[in-house]
Amino acid sequence: MTNADLRTAVEGRVWLPGDDGFEQASKAWNLSVEQPVAAVVEAQGVDDVAALVRYAGQAGLAVSAQPSGHGASGDTDGVILLRTGRLDDVRVRPEERVAMVGAGAKWGQVLAAAGPHGLTGLAGSSPVVSVTGYTLGGGLSWFGRKHGFAADSVRAFEVVGADGERATVTAESDADLFWALRGGGGDFALVTAIEFALYPAPHLYGGRMMWPGHRTREVFEAFREVTAEAPDELSVWFNRVQFPQAPPMVTVDVAFLGEEDEGRALLARLDKIDDVITDKRRVVAVADLGDITAEPTDPAPGRSRAELLTGLDDATVETLLGTPMEPVVGVQVRHLGGALAASRPGAGPSGPVAEPYLLYLFGLALNPELSAAVGGKQARFAGELAVSGRKPYTMLAPGERAGAAFSAETVARLREIKRARDPRNVLRANFPVLA
Repeated sequence: MTNADLRTAVEGRVWLPGDDGFEQASKAWNLSVEQPVAAVVEAQGVDDVAALVRYAGQAGLAVSAQPSGHGASGDTDGVILLRTGRLDDVRVRPEERVAMVGAGAKWGQVLAAAGPHGLTGLAGSSPVVSVTGYTLGGGLSWFGRKHGFAADSVRAFEVVGADGERATVTAESDADLFWALRGGGGDFALVTAIEFALYPAPHLYGGRMMWPGHRTREVFEAFREVTAEAPDELSVWFNRVQFPQAPPMVTVDVAFLGEEDEGRALLARLDKIDDVITDKRRVVAVADLGDITAEPTDPAPGRSRAELLTGLDDATVETLLGTPMEPVVGVQVRHLGGALAASRPGAGPSGPVAEPYLLYLFGLALNPELSAAVGGKQARFAGELAVSGRKPYTMLAPGERAGAAFSAETVARLREIKRARDPRNVLRANFPVLA
């Protein structure tokens, strides 16, 4: 097979090494991640996805789908990178509380369509993350404490298999593949659309509070008190923030599936802390969920690390609050628990998360030296904290392996399904289960 064959195999746009725009087309969302791909294809439609898989199988290449490039690992040598941005249909059936979305749809589109009906999907903090990639990785939502992993709300997948054939996958039609796709990553089939449940959200209250760094310990103690008693409808995230050449800050992000008065009462402990710089808590429209953290919506170079904390004992708190951050710019602790910790019949590979808190560390990676320094500080944090060693699949970082996200039994089952469905390894997730 030749490059000319690839250009004629699909109707969508093809970029090959040396083409104008190839470098830009092959970039990951995290600009510090290099992606040495063989080609980039922007699918015109589902038929293009099927044609590309058949081409790759005949050419001895692999296909990796990246709607937006979030979650890229850089494991793309010999891979055709598939962009599915044109497959971005969003259809909401409010009477059924169901959404059907294409592989290229982003969470912001879904929330904008569902919100006017008093409904929400199990979105995370960013409106520009693709629904498909997020869900295949499990999907840790603002509303996960109430409703569990986003992946466990999936009712059906439209897929193209490793043989290039299209299929609809449900629990009834293909139990093994359905299970694997609900949180095991994109190694088993190329998903072209997902149907998933929506949830009532007639009222939503949330936002960010910010204080100067000298209030960090008071804010964290309040965070511990609030989360110790929080109902499942309330999610609270604590953040130490230290940007270069800026004073240290501490923030708390909250999202509450309920009315403002009840939300304010649940968070009253935070109101007792002096020196608040900003308080942006308010009634939030579902479509504006991303405003709570206001994360950047443009690609940038960074380095992250996630760990699951087994608790917040005094030693852990001292490390979290007393360790100098530089060059890390963000130390975040998210409250988990609730439905995320519950055993649910028919749940996907993510399973219950017994750990009550998640740690997320982030730093800029503007050059290799800074990236290495950030990684070193992140490793120091993790090495001194009570972490379980398990990581959410959706938050794996370059250099980590899928096996870190699952039990040994789950990894074995995922690998068995992978070998059965894709024996030639035509499909490659950002974090392959066979690696």
